[in-house]
Amino acid sequence: MRKIAGRKPVIEALKNDVKIDKLIIGRDIKKSFLTDVLKIAEKKGIEVNFTDKQGLDDMSETLNHQGIIAIAGEFEYKELEDVFALADERGESPFIVILDEITDVHNLGAIIRTAECLGAHGVVIPKNRAASVNAVVDKTSAGAVEYLPVVRVTNITNTLKQLKEKGLWIYGADMSGNVIYKENLTGPIGIVIGNEGKGISRLVRENCDAMIKIPMSGKTNSLNASCAASIMIYDIVRQRG
Repeated sequence: MRKIAGRKPVIEALKNDVKIDKLIIGRDIKKSFLTDVLKIAEKKGIEVNFTDKQGLDDMSETLNHQGIIAIAGEFEYKELEDVFALADERGESPFIVILDEITDVHNLGAIIRTAECLGAHGVVIPKNRAASVNAVVDKTSAGAVEYLPVVRVTNITNTLKQLKEKGLWIYGADMSGNVIYKENLTGPIGIVIGNEGKGISRLVRENCDAMIKIPMSGKTNSLNASCAASIMIYDIVRQRG
């Protein structure tokens, strides 16, 4: 069972035909705030239950539920083929964001949101030692997880090899790399974002084609993983036109 909390994530799940068993709504929430949600739920024949704020707080993985929680089936991870199919559908060269052991669910949600908003074709995450999609990721991504393929793989290193066989050039985000603005980031591409503390692991680094960095001119010499990912994703999209 999966809980989707918050008005925007619930609306996106409803629009994207996610299987929702029922909606739990706070009794004190103004119905005008949820008019669009209730209309879709009625049209789809989804059960709607009402409870008090404490009941919602007890159910939620995040207290920022905005008075609504959807009870849905488990999140459906996609396959790499789905990512390439999306790129083909758009008539674009594949652009994939690969996350190497990102453990913070807020970072995962924020990166998925940025990747979807800016036009990447998919996000790849590992099954072990990393955050997975849950209610917090749903909320932080503002529902983007319902539109962007998220692929969960057993081994990131093997996945990089598969992507390179399909013609992708793999860049790793690391301060030892070349300045991102000076690289040609067009064509089929994958960008690897490393763990919040350790960065990119050794084996993953060895399977990257090149390393790139964001130049720093302030006294703080590092960025939060999701902030760094946002800047790099944007510059890749900018170069791709």
